[in-house]
Amino acid sequence: MKSTAVLFCLVVALVKSAAQGVITPTNHIELFNGTNFDGFTFCMRNDADWTKTWSVTNGVIHCNGAAVGYLRTLQSYSNYVVTVEWRFVKVAPKKDNTGVLVHMQLPDTVWPPCIQNQGKSGRQGDLFVMSGVECKEHLALGKDANTPVTFSGLPAENPIGEWNTNATTCFGNTVAANINSKLLNAITECTISSGFVGIQSEGADFEIRKIYLDPIIYRQVNKFIGNGESDILDAKLRAAERAARELH
Repeated sequence: MKSTAVLFCLVVALVKSAAQGVITPTNHIELFNGTNFDGFTFCMRNDADWTKTWSVTNGVIHCNGAAVGYLRTLQSYSNYVVTVEWRFVKVAPKKDNTGVLVHMQLPDTVWPPCIQNQGKSGRQGDLFVMSGVECKEHLALGKDANTPVTFSGLPAENPIGEWNTNATTCFGNTVAANINSKLLNAITECTISSGFVGIQSEGADFEIRKIYLDPIIYRQVNKFIGNGESDILDAKLRAAERAARELH
């Protein structure tokens, strides 16, 4: 009983420490330096050796999908746009899945509480709330955590082997998914609003050439939300889309 109480206190302390260290970006931040994994840590299922799954060659991160898990930033963030430029090397049945993880919580485990901008081939832009996290749109579905809030319309991905840009806008308790500059999806009233940023290894063989953060443009967000309370989701979607266009 005593050891359980001590462990619980340690977990609470870690979570509080992470919350106290949250950064809201005010400038462009390159998370991947093009050389190594400085600024990142790894969590792999069954304590698998991460070096057999993740590597950096010629300025590009390569994930072969051999083990399930993730890399994540050492720093925690809130209110930002995270952009990942990546491509599939090849895909096969059950070897076509990855994702961008935002608002990741401690302790490290597969999987932690977080929100995923799906990276699976053909489904980039679906949004998952994971390990107890919730949002308004997922609650309305009445489904379990394995059911995503799916994007509307046609996929925006490029063919296998070509580079894709996956941008996730995190504004307060709203998360929006942009794929190749097309706004596909958004969820609101999320139960988490800050945390670490990560990339999922779940079978896919893929490469990453860029991972970076940009600040939210608050003047645009405030302008759109100020239009009225009748359609806040639409306002936030348009704000995120405008912010993404201005940033790039």
